Amino acid sequence: MVCHLPPRQLSRAVTLSGDRPLSVFHHHLFLVATALIGCATLLVCVPTPGHAADSWPEFRGPRGDGIVPNSRPPIQFGEEDKLTWKTKLEGKAWSSPVIADGTIWLTSAVEIMPTDEERVALLKNTDNDERKFKQLAIAKAIELKALEVDFETGQLKRTIELTTVEQPDAIHSLNSYASPTPVIDGNRLVCHFGTFGTFCLDRSSGERIWERTLPLKHAVGPGSSPIIHDGKVILIQDGMERQYVAALDLETGSTLWETDRPPMEAPTGDQKKAYCTPIVITDANGREQLLCMGSQWMVSYDAKTGNEFWRLYHGKGFSVVPRPIFDGKTVYFATGFGKPQLWAATVDGNGDVTDTHVSWTLKKSIPAKPSPVIADGLIYIVDDNGVASCIDSEDGSNVWSERLGGKFSASPILAGGHIYFCNHSGEVFVIKPGEECDIVQTNQVDGQIMASPAVINDAMILRTDTALYRFDR
Repeated sequence: MVCHLPPRQLSRAVTLSGDRPLSVFHHHLFLVATALIGCATLLVCVPTPGHAADSWPEFRGPRGDGIVPNSRPPIQFGEEDKLTWKTKLEGKAWSSPVIADGTIWLTSAVEIMPTDEERVALLKNTDNDERKFKQLAIAKAIELKALEVDFETGQLKRTIELTTVEQPDAIHSLNSYASPTPVIDGNRLVCHFGTFGTFCLDRSSGERIWERTLPLKHAVGPGSSPIIHDGKVILIQDGMERQYVAALDLETGSTLWETDRPPMEAPTGDQKKAYCTPIVITDANGREQLLCMGSQWMVSYDAKTGNEFWRLYHGKGFSVVPRPIFDGKTVYFATGFGKPQLWAATVDGNGDVTDTHVSWTLKKSIPAKPSPVIADGLIYIVDDNGVASCIDSEDGSNVWSERLGGKFSASPILAGGHIYFCNHSGEVFVIKPGEECDIVQTNQVDGQIMASPAVINDAMILRTDTALYRFDR
């Protein structure tokens, strides 16, 4: 990192003798220093090479952490406010939009629904416990599609039929058959549907370059999004019967490596499954690490070979969804269902680092689905039941907590100096970062928000269960 003190910590250090408040002159000097540090941080945390500033190539954006430098999306918006266009979408999908070259790409699943009697019969043909039937949804068939939408006009330009799956597995009633977010790399678009198939498309022609089916028992449906790194499509394949990480060749779809997860202590495979999306980081020693969070273990791999660098045991957490974040030294991650915790660990270790590299843990109001976002040494989270919190990244102490209300699955974004939290009821809470909870605006759109939003310059792209929106400042 260019600097070792984030602006918030610097503000604690820069005082006059006797801890007196800053004079106006010194305050101005502090503001200049803060701005310079912010610029230096942005220079360090640049988007992945090859991704332009006006692209949103993967889940949580160019940096994979929900942070959008140099953007100014609207703070106040709604069905008739700052709305540039609204496009109805077919099917059901919680995958987020990805954007490049003036085009928005989405995945979707059109469900052929059974009658109530057919639903019970289909569920009985699975090996799910009948006591869990109320929590599950199942379709007679699903039609998996890729949708191409014009960024400027919202026009649906093309629908690409990928495959039809007869009698698919059951999913959780809160999930969809198209929850993993696709990923863009150059002219390639990779659409992943877990056990139902992985498809690589040519973005220009829409032609299919390759497809793979990697069978997996998700139990409640797919969730982990793919990433592309150095010509490899990285997939976390943490199912009930087997848990592993795989790298596929972007050009051909062939398997380059597979690495099994560490052994787990669990009575059933249900507590071994996970749905996390990996991140790639570089540590202080220059090692390029692939961090793949899973049930019971956070594991670092060599992205080139799949060999393990280090592993950290975080306990009995399973069905992990939130994507980890990294600040240049420490990785922060939530531990999944059961009793979610937030952990902080340094990344310079080797082997089992459980007893040596954990900085702190936090147990209260931790999300099981939404990912965290970090800015100026503060971590912002919202748990599934709508409690937002601000955490000091240095020691894990709670700075503030506030109940927003509603249920949450989408991950927040930080754009234009504000954090956007979206709940299931179509509410978007806009919060100004800082040591006090400052809810600047609460917006409302029709429908349900499960997908995380995307931002391009001053435009916000928001997906609900029925439509795609563009709002402009």
